[in-house]
Order: sequence, then C-alpha cells, then structure tokens
Amino acid sequence: MPGADHPHSAHAPVTGEPVAAGVGPVLGWLDGCPLPRFELDRRLAALRAGPRSAALPAPGTAEDRQLTRWVAQVVLTEHLCAAEATARGLPLEQPPPPRPDRSPTDALAVRLDQRAAVELGSIVAAAYEGSAAVRAVYEAVTAGVTVSASEAAAYREATARPPAGPTWRLRTPDGEFDAEPGSLPVALAEALAAAAPGRTVTAGPWTATLVACHDPAPDRDAPADGLLDSARRVAFVRWLDHARAHRLRLVPGLEHPGDPAQPDNHHRH
Repeated sequence: MPGADHPHSAHAPVTGEPVAAGVGPVLGWLDGCPLPRFELDRRLAALRAGPRSAALPAPGTAEDRQLTRWVAQVVLTEHLCAAEATARGLPLEQPPPPRPDRSPTDALAVRLDQRAAVELGSIVAAAYEGSAAVRAVYEAVTAGVTVSASEAAAYREATARPPAGPTWRLRTPDGEFDAEPGSLPVALAEALAAAAPGRTVTAGPWTATLVACHDPAPDRDAPADGLLDSARRVAFVRWLDHARAHRLRLVPGLEHPGDPAQPDNHHRH
C-alpha cells in the first residue's frame, strides 16, 4: 500500500522532544522527519488577530491549550496527506482564476455539509476543507469503497418510516391550505370525510370545503447514494487513524485534544 514504507523511516529514532537539531521547535515527526512548528504558530496568531478572536479562550488556560492541540492536529493531518499525495503521485486540484468580487481565500474555500463534517470529525473536516492534498488522498483512498445490495437493503429497513397518509386541500373563510386529516379537529375531519367532494361543511366553529385529496407520492429516494458517501467517509477516517498511529509522533503539549492521557482533557461521561 502506498505510504506503508517511506524512505525517511531509517532516520534517527524519534525522541518526542519538542525541539530538533537544525530545525528548532517542532510540531511533530512524520515518517521520522521533524516538522517545524512555524505553521502552527502562524495559524494561532491569525486566529488571535481575526474577526472571531473574542470568542477564543483566554491565553494560558486549559481551553487555550486544547485549541492549540486542535489546530496542531489539523496541520499534522495536512502534512501527512501532503506526503501521501506525493508518494502516490496524485494530481492536486488547481485553484480557480481569481474574481474581482472575491478574495483569494474565498476562491479556494471548500465547505462540507453538516452531516459530512460530523462523520469526519472536526479535525479531519477542517483539514479536508483547507487542503487540496487531503481531498486528493480522500478520493484515492475511498475510490474502491462500495455499498452492497444487502447493506443498502438493511439501511432502508432500519430507516423506513410509516407510509404517510393522504393530504387534503381545504378551502376556509381564511383561505386555502393543505392539511393531513389527523391534524384537523375530529368533528371537522369526520364531516369532511362524509360530505360529497366540493361540499362546504360546518362542524362547531369550523367551516371548510374539501377541494382535493392528494395521496402521498411513492418514496423514490435512493438512500444508498447517501450511504455510499458515509461509507467513504468512514473508510477515510479509518485509514487516517491507522496512518497517524504508524507515521506520526507527537510532542508533549500537542497531543490529540481528545486523548484521555493528556492533562487538559476534561471530557467526562
């Protein structure tokens, strides 16, 4: 598998120290090679100087250290996928030509929908949105993912909803609207059901005319389409977790923010 063996693996053993000779402060180690910390510090400074700086945690707090860990993991994910893209010889997408009404940053923006972002996790989603290399590796890693007929059938069965009932088009003194019979006052619904089509009925304080009855359209959605997208995201996250475990070494203070062993992880069930 591409990325399994790398020429840098023969380098000196990783010590886990936050400084490397000839490099200085490091973000971590990828395939035995130190990654300079500069990009992490640059992004943190940009966040502090950005329009949402007031929403960031106070410097020096546990929450601030967790933010640093989160940004570090995004940058490490981008470095890992950039190395993988190079090893696989993957072509990277080219940015669109600049437009006068958009900034260069806007032109490069990629946005995931909410479901995709949740399934990937916030770190991977941020790396995917910000890095063409991450997106290229995602496509390569998940190209062979499929959803079998039995998996699609099981998904449909698990997510099946009771068939919807008919919808009535009603005319009232206040105008026309659609309503399900069960949502109407019982007396009015019974009077409308018993009346001839187009006849106005009165039940208590309610007066209405049943103009038309619409049966529910058959469900022609293909949930397997969304299921395939989800399966690809699951496959990519698994691949990435394996690659991180075998190719990345972290330095103290830049652990994954969800690592239960690091001191600032206050998540409790």
